[in-house]
Amino acid sequence: MAQKISIRIDSQLFAATEGQTIFQVAQANGVYIPSLCYLDGLSAPGSCRLCLVEVEGVGRLLPACTTPAQNGMAVKTKSDVLSHNRKMALELLFVERNHICAVCVSNGHCELQSLAQTLGVTHVNHAYNFPRLKVDVSHPRWVLDHNRCILCSRCVRVCAEIEGAHVWDISARGINSMLVAELNKPWGEAASCTSCGKCVQVCPTGALAEKGRAVEEMTKRRGFVTTLVANRRNPA
Repeated sequence: MAQKISIRIDSQLFAATEGQTIFQVAQANGVYIPSLCYLDGLSAPGSCRLCLVEVEGVGRLLPACTTPAQNGMAVKTKSDVLSHNRKMALELLFVERNHICAVCVSNGHCELQSLAQTLGVTHVNHAYNFPRLKVDVSHPRWVLDHNRCILCSRCVRVCAEIEGAHVWDISARGINSMLVAELNKPWGEAASCTSCGKCVQVCPTGALAEKGRAVEEMTKRRGFVTTLVANRRNPA
């Protein structure tokens, strides 16, 4: 049986279970930590760096979603340093690609947009890259717009860990990173794709969307991942 531990978050003492991450303990106790790559039920890559927290005695910021909670640990989720770093990470996501909210199918239902409002990011302090990226419309039901992709890898993980199809991956590195289907085939030609739509539903932006949706019409059902995982662990 997993051992019970205690962890202090923002001066409040919480009970936790050994093996939980800081993010999971905070989430279970209603403490808000921002994130874009994390999704309950999927593995945590710690890639977006928005869930950074301060841990007493550690000389650097740590991602809450990949840092195990330890007995006696003292964590800060709010500070000027954290606010600055989170805003900077979010700004870099906006300047890396072309996020034009006014003409996006997910306008009003976008996690990137909502997080910018929550963190008070009203402008960016860096030059926009404005890359001209392709839009893959080869699939009969879904569309992939690389201009709106933030490389959170939710689609990669849900396809591999929940559907078991392993259609998606991320190629190259840095600014050249791109979401690819089956070693860079058009999505519609990916033989392993089951057309389940799970990747579309977990996408935090308008990068993956249903064809035929107009501005503001694309809403997502991300909670199904948690439900599927719970049902598999506890079958009726």
